[in-house]
Amino acid sequence: MDLVLNFCDEHVLTPYVYPESVPEDTMWRQLVSLWAISGIGGFLLYFSCASLAWIFCFDKKLRNHKLFYKNQELLEIISSTKAIPFMSLLTAFCFLAEVRGYSRLYDDENEYGGVNFLIITFFTFIAFTDFAIYWIHRWLHHPKIYFLHKPHHHWKVPSPFASHAFHPVDGFCQSIPYHVYVFLFPMHKLLYLGLFVIVNVWSVAIHDELFLLPKPLQPIINGAAHHTDHHVHTFYNYGQYFTLWDRIGGSYRHPDAFCGKGVFVDVEKTMKEKSK
Repeated sequence: MDLVLNFCDEHVLTPYVYPESVPEDTMWRQLVSLWAISGIGGFLLYFSCASLAWIFCFDKKLRNHKLFYKNQELLEIISSTKAIPFMSLLTAFCFLAEVRGYSRLYDDENEYGGVNFLIITFFTFIAFTDFAIYWIHRWLHHPKIYFLHKPHHHWKVPSPFASHAFHPVDGFCQSIPYHVYVFLFPMHKLLYLGLFVIVNVWSVAIHDELFLLPKPLQPIINGAAHHTDHHVHTFYNYGQYFTLWDRIGGSYRHPDAFCGKGVFVDVEKTMKEKSK
């Protein structure tokens, strides 16, 4: 994140925002700047990705589902816009530790073996975060702390705008593995930034109700159909990218949508009943 902070310092923050009496390496300045960058970036990613997914992927027929609330998209947006600033603040503390040199992020792509290590890092990052998020997500369903996660399950049939509609602590908890990884293992800074963006895009994608996984991948990838069943049935399909840990943890449920059931079938029935 220091790459983004340095760019913002050079072109915006130092010439136009902060006085000369506050050096760029002042800790509180870095924290405030990272909070602003995280918040603005979070809003831009959320609104751009969710809007595109809603326009091009989300089937508007689902708005007729009996579990889809009136003005639900607006309610999801309100929930997300309330959460993003606080999630960004918690995230900013992690970014601050990275910027101040406590992580294992590096600049030189040749430092650990070039492209081969970047490829290995990509797959280990995905594997590590998939494992950790599964258990954090499942832990958030424990009755004593489910109140943190329950707001996200308010949306039984989510739209893409529900992707960031979390209690801030819930949303941050599920992002912790992304930060922990770079304190445990070396990772190139640009790869880290790229994957951070991809993670946010994926969060939107599993809420877009587009069930287009090729049949061979349906038992492997935890896509939108799997995550929709998680919203509907609550105690299944906690995984982030893959179904592996749900299978190991006994929480895997083959999506209703792939069995001739599910939310679209419900909508068809509702529309037929209304037409009578």
